[in-house]
Amino acid sequence: MSKKRILLKIGSNTLTKETNHISRGKVEDIGRQIAGLQDKYEFIIVSSGAIAAAKQFVKLEHNGEEINVKQALASIGQPHLMRIFQENFRELGLFTSQCLLSYSDFEKEESKINIKNTINVLVTNNFIPIINENDTVSTDEIKFGDNDKLAALTATLLQADLLMIATNTDGIYTKTSIEHNVPETIKSVNNLTNLAKEISNEKSTHGTGGMQSKIDAATIAQKANIETWIVNGINDNFIVDALNNNSQFTKIQ
Repeated sequence: MSKKRILLKIGSNTLTKETNHISRGKVEDIGRQIAGLQDKYEFIIVSSGAIAAAKQFVKLEHNGEEINVKQALASIGQPHLMRIFQENFRELGLFTSQCLLSYSDFEKEESKINIKNTINVLVTNNFIPIINENDTVSTDEIKFGDNDKLAALTATLLQADLLMIATNTDGIYTKTSIEHNVPETIKSVNNLTNLAKEISNEKSTHGTGGMQSKIDAATIAQKANIETWIVNGINDNFIVDALNNNSQFTKIQ
């Protein structure tokens, strides 16, 4: 029986557990779940968090544009982020690999074929690809949406069975419930136009995306007949709980 392929996108707020530093406990939680699910599922991870990782170690002096500072922080933080993944996953018997991509890679057929072939080789050999945007040379992720779009493009290219976006809410809430301060999760939806009317424009503390970028990602995935689940990655065991339907999350079909 072939394994189902999950493209797991982890936002900065999930990785930091809404603090100012990467949570090793959260990385271990993710690894432990993947280890327990590997008989039935194969995972490809798109992870934000390079800038958050750097902020634990440095405060840069600068006279330039803010975007260049963020690119420099991403350059400093990316090796730290990968080291944290590698150390925690290795203790669970999991092997990791780093893949840095840019949106321009998805515009060239040759690049797309190379990405697909390389990642398929890694997965076949039981390495978990951990993908981030190459922020040092590209500003799209920093400017436009916390890797959500990158995750959707990657899920489409690699023919994933499911795009799971981990964020810091129990999915997307109805606008009315937010206004009354009693958040109510929209559990299942296929009309993205209607869903877009429910969201606010607020962005998260560490991430650069908001719910709009997640709907944009779901739109890309939906065109490739891939379901998108927006789940609360702050919770322990969030992957397993979603797969067993034991948590509140939004399923976009």
